[in-house]
Amino acid sequence: MLTVRAPATSANLGSGFDVFGVALSRPADVVRVAKADETTIEVTGTGSEYIPEDPEKNTVGAVAAALDAPAHIEIDKGIRPASGLGSSAASAAAAAVALDELYDRGHTREELVPIAAEGEAVVSGTAHADNVAPSILGGFTVATDEGVTRVDTSLPLVVCLPETVVSTRDARRVVPEEVTMDDQVDTVGKAATLAIGMCRGDPALVGRGMDDSVVTPARAALIDGYTAVREDAFAAGATGVTVSGAGPAVLATCRANDRRAVGSAMLDAFADAGVEARVYRSRVGQGATIH
Repeated sequence: MLTVRAPATSANLGSGFDVFGVALSRPADVVRVAKADETTIEVTGTGSEYIPEDPEKNTVGAVAAALDAPAHIEIDKGIRPASGLGSSAASAAAAAVALDELYDRGHTREELVPIAAEGEAVVSGTAHADNVAPSILGGFTVATDEGVTRVDTSLPLVVCLPETVVSTRDARRVVPEEVTMDDQVDTVGKAATLAIGMCRGDPALVGRGMDDSVVTPARAALIDGYTAVREDAFAAGATGVTVSGAGPAVLATCRANDRRAVGSAMLDAFADAGVEARVYRSRVGQGATIH
């Protein structure tokens, strides 16, 4: 049996809707695979009771089919489903890396990204690579139709996950279908600022680039307490705050010595809104690893 750990991810990062993503050092999914005549799936861990074990309805089943690699697959969920932290993407990414290695298919990590994206489409409805790319490759990634560009960086991050649920499908429904030219220009500038900040490992630049006036406000409205969480995080030292992926997780970037204060402030703000939450003091981390 072969074991792969694939990290949680945060996509969009505010200004990079459907394009930007980062791998988080924690939490993560662990997937174990063994060759079999047909694919079977067993799921344990956080939120496992909500995840189908039917291979036709599970991300890893689609990955196994795409690689022609039937296996018994055990998924230990460390990433809660419907969290905004790439839960389905992490399972798909881990399965793609594990099954490719198990059957010696010989794909590069970059070639596994679209395969894992097709697997994630089983859950999200669309084959976006903004989560699976960083989960497989690590670091900060820019995923477009032409491929994936990756940058190594080590940036302090705080993720606060409330005990509420926002489905990816619901979060996509609230995204505006049109933007003004002013918003377009502003978003391009913020995205460019964020990308330069990632290349420099500069939390202040990244934080400035995370500000977004188009997608984030629409999705933030689905998260109880978001406005207070954002304000209190900034007051505690955050350099940028945004919705992680489709939400409800909230992502903050900061300097390393401010992570504890920022995390505590976000937890307290959610508590004041009557919402239980947990915090991950994290950083931009590595991609899927074989154990």
